[in-house]
Amino acid sequence: MLHGVLSDAEIEALVLSLRVSLVAVAFALPLAIGAALLLSRRRFPGRALLDALVHLPLILPPVVMGYLLLVTLGTRAPMGHWLEATFGIRFVFSWTGAALAAGIVTFPFQVRAIRLALEAIDPHLAEAAQTLGAGPLDRFWNLTLPLAAPGIIAGAITAFAASLGEFGAIITFVSNIPGETRTLPLAIYSAIQTPGGEAAAARLVALSIALALAGLALAEYAAWRVRKMLGT
Repeated sequence: MLHGVLSDAEIEALVLSLRVSLVAVAFALPLAIGAALLLSRRRFPGRALLDALVHLPLILPPVVMGYLLLVTLGTRAPMGHWLEATFGIRFVFSWTGAALAAGIVTFPFQVRAIRLALEAIDPHLAEAAQTLGAGPLDRFWNLTLPLAAPGIIAGAITAFAASLGEFGAIITFVSNIPGETRTLPLAIYSAIQTPGGEAAAARLVALSIALALAGLALAEYAAWRVRKMLGT
């Protein structure tokens, strides 16, 4: 169906964007749950600093985040060179680097949604479960995680939709390589820079808007369904 509307290059950019966003959210989600648990339940030295670092991608321009990744994980950077020489892992100029950049930039969306869900849980429920003999891991899997599920799902879907629109960090860190790092936003940029590419840019913009709206609507629906299942 898409072949009649989009060109092969545009479909390639769409598929790459979906893959990058999916990988970005999947790998960031466990870390987001851990960070949200720390920030919502614990009081420890450096908590304010951790909170600031988690939300830093929301404040800094995405280009700055891409630059920081480049000077940290680029092939000439000490860490980037070590990863490539030791494990053969290279993020720069690769779709995996695009996923890493998207995951970092959208990480605060997941943490914020999960943290709000955790803070809304009545702490007396965990206390009651503890008095009944439930251990920390048992309370987490059977109480905390199910009750926080609406926030987890909403945060993951919102981050996925935001990842589809990430531009600055990706183009700065992994460049604009067709078939490798050219996601939908980069394809739009390339179409605008190409003479006669206005029609392609318009198609991709419409597709991006549709995906963003669908993602936000899906996040709300999924959170509503989980709340209904839990009876909250």
